[in-house]
Amino acid sequence: MSAADEILDIVDENDQVTGQSPRGEAYARGLRHRCVFIEARDAEGRLFVHRRTPGKLVFPSLYDMFVGGVVGAGESYDDAALREAEEELGVTGLPRPEYLFKFLYDDGAGRTWWSAVYQVRCELPVSPQTEEVAWHDFLSEDEVELRLREWQWVPDGLAAYERLKAYRSGLSGA
Repeated sequence: MSAADEILDIVDENDQVTGQSPRGEAYARGLRHRCVFIEARDAEGRLFVHRRTPGKLVFPSLYDMFVGGVVGAGESYDDAALREAEEELGVTGLPRPEYLFKFLYDDGAGRTWWSAVYQVRCELPVSPQTEEVAWHDFLSEDEVELRLREWQWVPDGLAAYERLKAYRSGLSGA
């Protein structure tokens, strides 16, 4: 089965399931669905960053500071987060990612999805899927901030990254 044929739950503005659709159709028609974003850090606390392959259905060849993807029909956010993190990092036995928060991504041009943000520590050697990841490295926070001005990033990842920084600054100020 191709990625475009994967069945997704279609959800409303309250994240309640209203139907199902193949991924390709959901993207083409701008149907709201569910995604997970997992911030993966190595033992030194560096962030896993990668460039997507040119064949991706959405945001091909752009950089991302999250691993993740769509939540399949009937799948929980938590299960999707573990599945996607292990798939994209090319590992097994990863600790279950820690849920942080959820937000509705909407680019104003017909791309909208509920986005659950997680974090995980990956101390295993990574071997990312070549179908998904064209380049990867673990970068320090300072390196990521520098590259934000130099590289083209996936817009939903940028939205999640900004929300994650605000979430963490809110925790430190509490």
